Amino acid sequence: MRRLLLKALLVAGCAGLSGASASAADKLSVRLDFSPWGVQAAMHLAQYKGWFKEAGLDVDIQDGRGSGNTIQLVNAGQADVGQVQVGLVGSARAKGATIKSIATFQRKTDLCVLVDKDSPVGKVADLRGKTVVVFAASPWAPFVDEYLKSGGLTRSDLKVDVVDPAALWGTYIAKRADGLMSTVGSALPIADQSRPSKCLLASDANIAFPSYGLVAREDTIAAKGAALHKLIQVEQRAWQVLRENPEEGVKAMIAERPDARLDEKILLGQIKLTIDYFDTPASKGKPIGWQAKEDWEAALKSMEAAGVVNAGWNVSDYYTNVLVE
Repeated sequence: MRRLLLKALLVAGCAGLSGASASAADKLSVRLDFSPWGVQAAMHLAQYKGWFKEAGLDVDIQDGRGSGNTIQLVNAGQADVGQVQVGLVGSARAKGATIKSIATFQRKTDLCVLVDKDSPVGKVADLRGKTVVVFAASPWAPFVDEYLKSGGLTRSDLKVDVVDPAALWGTYIAKRADGLMSTVGSALPIADQSRPSKCLLASDANIAFPSYGLVAREDTIAAKGAALHKLIQVEQRAWQVLRENPEEGVKAMIAERPDARLDEKILLGQIKLTIDYFDTPASKGKPIGWQAKEDWEAALKSMEAAGVVNAGWNVSDYYTNVLVE
């Protein structure tokens, strides 16, 4: 019934917009996860090209201070939409949030542990006796023990160094840690500059974690469904362009954030890796942003195993495709 109601509201909203003045653009505030990096390319490209405006949207794109912080702000009503790691929706709702994932672009799990490119470390068990660095609010944090367990390890078998986010990269680059817990798309291109690395994937340890997409509160979905639908359509258009021409994203991001001192090579690598993680077997061939029930069921299983959520949640609590279909 909720799904049918959302669709009805969406249709009604679109009908109302068709009779509105072309100058009455729908305003949406979008809070990103961090300072500019490649996963945000489609949002900046759409703004740079004027595609949001063409769709009748007035979009305020804000830089963020982490996916967790962005989720808090969206849930508090201080932003309409968050572009975040949507795998965090489960823990947020367990704490009382009313957000849902409304589109997931990077549907494949991209959590990884960076180690030196020529390191003999190739699996979880090889981390015995090593030092791995992570920050406390990282999406990795709840899954560390499950990850180690898959290789027959516990925290007593290695050092898991929890640091401030600002110290994360410095610790790894200075080789005060053998591994860094991060994500493929964000980390590998940066590491290539000073410490070429490879990734041990969390998915190889049967940890499922949907990556980057868009979240909104349930009441925002109901009230602004038509505008959110347009936002997603424009994002789909932008990602489709980036699949063929990722350089367009680099150009747009530098133009939209001229003071951020962005590195073109790093951005290009991040955009390409982001797109590499778009599809899962369950979502392949589906529209960009569409979310598979099977993927969310695997994520829920991982969350329950890690103690992120208690048993009793349903995947329908976490996501909706009503704005994508």
